[in-house]
Amino acid sequence: MCNCGKKRSNYTSQTNTLNSNQNQRVNQPVAQQPVSQQPAQSTAQSQTVMFKYTGNTALTVVGSVTRKNYRFNFPGDIQHVLDRDASGFLMIPVLKKI
Repeated sequence: MCNCGKKRSNYTSQTNTLNSNQNQRVNQPVAQQPVSQQPAQSTAQSQTVMFKYTGNTALTVVGSVTRKNYRFNFPGDIQHVLDRDASGFLMIPVLKKI
């Protein structure tokens, strides 16, 4: 078997070091663990716009930004639409912003 310049032994020593670093992080108190700098994305924090369906049958619309499915089941049905998708809904004649 080829040793390939001791790459295998270097790799195993690196993974052992990484595993020991992860174990140390888990064992630290919560106050000492590093905090993620990325903001949490939540639909609860997002603003919504209400749209009323004025057509005759059911309608499904896919949000142009979030790719979320919005289903209007009957005439007069009202759905909360994420503000990022709302601009596309304004172009649909049977949907009215309320």
